Amino acid sequence: MTPATDPATTAPAPRTRPAPRTGAIARQRRRTALLATATVALLVVLTAIGLGTGEVDVPPPDALRALVGLGDAGNVMLIQELRAPRVLAALAAGAGLAVAGALLQRVARNPLASPDVVGVTGGASLGATAVIASGAPAALTSPAALGGGLLAALLLGLLAWRGGFTVNRIVLVGLAVQSGLAAAVNLLIVRFPAELASSALQWTTGSVYGRTWAEVGTGGTAVLVGLALALAGHRSLAVLDLGDDPAGALGLAPRAARLRLLLLAVVLASVAAALSGPVGFVALAVPHIVRRLAGPPTAGTLALTALTGAALLLGADLLVLHVLPVRGLPVGVLTATLGAPWLLVLMLRQIKPTPGSAPR
Repeated sequence: MTPATDPATTAPAPRTRPAPRTGAIARQRRRTALLATATVALLVVLTAIGLGTGEVDVPPPDALRALVGLGDAGNVMLIQELRAPRVLAALAAGAGLAVAGALLQRVARNPLASPDVVGVTGGASLGATAVIASGAPAALTSPAALGGGLLAALLLGLLAWRGGFTVNRIVLVGLAVQSGLAAAVNLLIVRFPAELASSALQWTTGSVYGRTWAEVGTGGTAVLVGLALALAGHRSLAVLDLGDDPAGALGLAPRAARLRLLLLAVVLASVAAALSGPVGFVALAVPHIVRRLAGPPTAGTLALTALTGAALLLGADLLVLHVLPVRGLPVGVLTATLGAPWLLVLMLRQIKPTPGSAPR
């Protein structure tokens, strides 16, 4: 006879926990890896085209060999001295601008936030233009652009802090700062000699023409360091995405972390602007493109953002060099033409009322 069991002493059956979303995470990782591989392949193709195409065409394999000093001496000089700095400047500037835009959009929690909207590239333009238009040594252009970007960030912080450091206020004050700095740049251009002003005017439209190895070496190294810091700080970004109160409960100081990430975005954008001028659209659009293709933000998608920004800016530069009917246009003209309708669409999506909500 089976002994009776006491319900009070019977151990409860273990509860089954819901399975974690490992499947969705694994799928996103595979998709991100696939997209990154395709983007790297595209970058190799674009680099070969950029190095080999021009008034004197060089076959892509020979162009890539000349980049490392192999092959015909004439090809080596052409590639290394004239074409490689421009291509590498576009790659570094595109990656830096895209990651700076991604950082700003996540920290500010606003899809409209980008260096060219909140005034950072305007400050970099002011610093670089002051150096170019005054005839100072070209080596001072990058430090001046960085100083101008930091100045713009300081102005944004001081003006937006008064009355509450809200997300919408950051964007509105940033637009005002950008407009004011653009006016200061125009004043510098019209007040200085014509030969210097023309060089400054070409720079302010956004261009990688005439970059030197010294500029690419300094700026490219700074961009690589900034990208590494951004990837290392992605954990803080992920915690900030939860909100200030949960972030504080997890041991992160939200205000200090947000300030560090904002400063990193400003430095990245300013250094990139020193290489390419105030190129628009890249920092604003690339994070949105990557988010649509790869899904929610992760460390992998941040790396994919850098690759996509590099491919976009280099591709746009090749278009204005070899495809568009008017050759020799600054690349910023093309990106600004593409960026204006994109910004308008984003603004309309932001103000569009949700179903059942009262109109603002």
